[in-house]
This record gives sequence, C-alpha cells and structure tokens, in this order.
Amino acid sequence: MRDSPHSHVSKSIFPLVLLALAFVSAAHAAGQPNILFLFADDQRFDTLGCAGHPIVQTPTIDRLAANGVRFRNAFVTTSVCWVSRAVVLTGQWARTHVQRDAVPRVQPQALSTIFPLPLRAAGYRTGYFGKWHLQAPPGFSPAPQFDQFEAITRNPYFKTLPDGTKRHETDLICDRGIEFIKSQPKNQPFCLNLWFNAAHAEDGDKRPGFHHAWPPSADGMYEDITIPPPRLGAAEIYERQPDFLKSSINRERFFWGYDTPEKYQTNLRAYFRQISGIDRAVARVLAALEEAGLADNTIVVYSADNGYYLGDRGFQGKWSHYEESLRVPLVVYDPRLPKERRGRVIDSMALNVDLPATFLEWAGAEKPAAYEGRSLAPLVAGEKAPNWRTHFFCEHVDLAPTLSWEGVRGERHVYARYFDQQPPFEFLYDLQRDPDELENLAGDSRHAGVLKRMRAVCDTEMNARGGALLPMGERGAKKSGGARKAKKAR
Repeated sequence: MRDSPHSHVSKSIFPLVLLALAFVSAAHAAGQPNILFLFADDQRFDTLGCAGHPIVQTPTIDRLAANGVRFRNAFVTTSVCWVSRAVVLTGQWARTHVQRDAVPRVQPQALSTIFPLPLRAAGYRTGYFGKWHLQAPPGFSPAPQFDQFEAITRNPYFKTLPDGTKRHETDLICDRGIEFIKSQPKNQPFCLNLWFNAAHAEDGDKRPGFHHAWPPSADGMYEDITIPPPRLGAAEIYERQPDFLKSSINRERFFWGYDTPEKYQTNLRAYFRQISGIDRAVARVLAALEEAGLADNTIVVYSADNGYYLGDRGFQGKWSHYEESLRVPLVVYDPRLPKERRGRVIDSMALNVDLPATFLEWAGAEKPAAYEGRSLAPLVAGEKAPNWRTHFFCEHVDLAPTLSWEGVRGERHVYARYFDQQPPFEFLYDLQRDPDELENLAGDSRHAGVLKRMRAVCDTEMNARGGALLPMGERGAKKSGGARKAKKAR
C-alpha cells in the first residue's frame, strides 16, 4: 500500500488495514454477508421494469426486486454525479464534507472514514471498478483505500484492449468484477463496487443518441418502438420556470438531443439501451457468483447517483430540485430474507447517504461517528425502524451557474431556495394536491404558514451541517471544468 507525503488521509488507513488482517478469520466465522454494490449513472427512478416502465427491459434487476425489496422513495441529497458519489463514500451530506475554501473538493477528514476502510478493518476484501470522479484534495489516491481498484471512465465508452479489440466500459467493469469474484478467498467476506458510467451522455459529444455508445448486447433494442413524449414536456410547463432556470445548463442540454421528435426518439432509445446493457452485464456477474458458490451469502444493491429529466419540464440533466432530478432507483436483494419478506415495495424515504451505514451494519462493523445517514438494514429485513425520517435536506453546491440551492423534501411539501439569486428565489409545492410540482405556492399568501415552517426546517437542517454557503460568485472558489457558463438556449 502506497503512502503520499502530501496526504495525511492515506496515513489514517494504516491501523485499519492492520486490524483487518486480524479480523479475517473472525469475519468468516461470524457469517458476514458479501456485498455487491451496483451503481448506475444518471438513471432516473422510473426506468426499470420493476418500477413500472412500459418500455425499458431490465429483467435482471427486476428479478432482484421480485426476490428482494424495492424502495419506492429513494433519493439523493445532491443531484450531480461526483457529489452523490462523494456522499455515498463519506456517509455525509455535501454541506458537511465540502471544503469551504475550495468548493467543490471533499475535506480530508471526511475521506479518512470512507466506507471501504471500516469494512476492511472488519475483515472484508474490497474491490472497486468503474467511475471514480471524486474531487479529492491533492495527494489523495483512491487505490490504497481498496484491495483492488481500477478507475474505468467513459470518453470514449469503448476502450481499446491490448489485442486491438474494443470493449464497452459497462462490460469491462463487469469483466473486472467477475475476475474479482473468481479470485475471492473462500474464508473472507467481500464488498465489490461496480460503479458504471452508463447511462451518462458524452459531455463533449452533443450529437443525440450517445453516438452509438451503448454496449453491443443492446444493439437493435427499441428500434421498432415509438417512445411517448415526456409526460411533463408541454411548453407551458417550461414557460412557468423562472428565467434563471430557463437559461440554465438544464435548458442548454435540452437542445443537445430532446428539442425535436427525431432527436428525442434517437436519444431515448440510446438511453434505454445503456440501461439494458447494464442489466445484461450484471447478469454475467450474478452468474459468476453462482458458479463460485457465493450467491447464497451475497447481498446485491442496485442504485444510481442521480435522476435525469429526459425532456420533462423542457430540461435535460439533473442538478435542480424537481423529483425527476432527485429520485433514483434502489433495489436490495438479500438472499437471507425469508420468502414471506421478499418482493416488498418500501415507501419509507431512503437516501444515498444511508448506504454506507447500511453496508457497515450488514458487516457487523462500527459506524464512524462522522456518518450522517441511517442504516436501511432494518427496513430491508422487514423490521420496524422507530422515528424514521419524514423529510430530508437536499442541496446543490457544485459550480454550475444559477443552480446553487438548498431545500427540504418532505412527505407532503417540497421547499427549495436558489441562493445564487438576489434575493433568493423560493419554490414551495404541495405533493398531496400537486404531485408533479407544477404550482409554485411560495408567493401565495394562503400558504405563508407552510412556507415559514419549511424555511425553518431548512435552516435547522442546514445549520446542523455547517451553515449557509455564500452565493457562488462570492465564494472565491477556483473555477474548474465544473464552472461552466450556461448559454442562453436558442
């Protein structure tokens, strides 16, 4: 294991790794389950067959849901790729882990307890293959945090192998996972992370259809299907948006592949093929578990780093506060569940920040005090979880202009304020009467009491995580590739 003279984070893992060596035999004796974590990119909550999608074919994930549990109300706390992944690794909201003088980097101390480290200390062999994308301080290297690590990116999706052939990154990530499984010692539990780049579009390629960048296993799929237009794609829904959202990156990217019926059909077919390509590749990984005799003790978790607009509201991408952006799929298959507790759909709010605490509970490892999420293990097991959340704090503190916001998503009401606007622009929705979030009630005096209450809840949650952030233009943060200036759409 390498150490960097520039990073005290790497030094912090030495005692954990030494402890891990002593725990391996005890871990095996305790019957700790293996954990397979499958993490998609830009996949919105309803794009699975088991979630009721009428077109997308995901038979592998559907079977996991039929024999496990599906969380109907799963969300991310920040809807953008790298931040969501940082939340999962650190077990902390972005507001907590962000380095205030260098937004959007993660603080070094938050990286000292990322979930593979306590898992290794509890005797787990850890593997990570796929999209990393974490904005870490200088000197931090992800490789020493895992027993096996390989960052596999897109741009391009197809990688040239040593023999000159090409392999899609989804298939390559699963190839590495299968190799990890085949080399797994019989007397040690493992946590294998396969973090996909699909179904993310190529940012540098503005042509619709991902430029044929789906896995070959999905070639030809959906070609003979006419995909219905976005349910919330009416022009009047877009026109209700404030000007700063109309000129945001959400609108800019809409014109890359969603502004004509032809582009829309091309892009949606490609997006669905990316998802089906993941599903087919995951089937190979599950078959490898069976062949290795490990399937009966391996919990499988499938989720995504954020949602996706897919033309709804006249938008594309994520970043903002609406349901299409914040809500994600979450399926958990635990082979240890009795038959009567399988196939359940859970309505309780689950968050990406809950995942590391969940993994550690399954492993019998102690949750670091810095973790802010709650374990989903009792809900998966069908047990009562006292005082479960009825709302959660959500935010976007990345460097996308006009999209710095914070808010609260409750069971009935949604509140968000975009604090880069002066004065801050507020949204308030009543999900009971308006589940599609079409009528902003923030300016309606009849809802002044609810608005005041939601503001107070937001303030309380925000202050619990370090307080307010300055508007982006006042932070003095070093602008990076994330600091894109959104063009007014034409």
